[in-house]
Amino acid sequence: MSETRKEKFVRLATYRTNVVLEKLRILGNLSNKANYEYSEEDINKIFYAIDSQLRIIKARFTGKRKKEFKL
Repeated sequence: MSETRKEKFVRLATYRTNVVLEKLRILGNLSNKANYEYSEEDINKIFYAIDSQLRIIKARFTGKRKKEFKL
């Protein structure tokens, strides 16, 4: 029997979310200043990129689009 669209979504969303969470945990390992040197600017760039992508993806799921400019 073939899986439904909902079952496919749940399967893939679970797997892909766990992959993202694991990569974030690995990224967090870079916070160890005994092993790495970084600036506040470096950290800001990393989290700006992550936050930007999260906003884009969330908008795709919620159907929110950027409002067009109108006079």
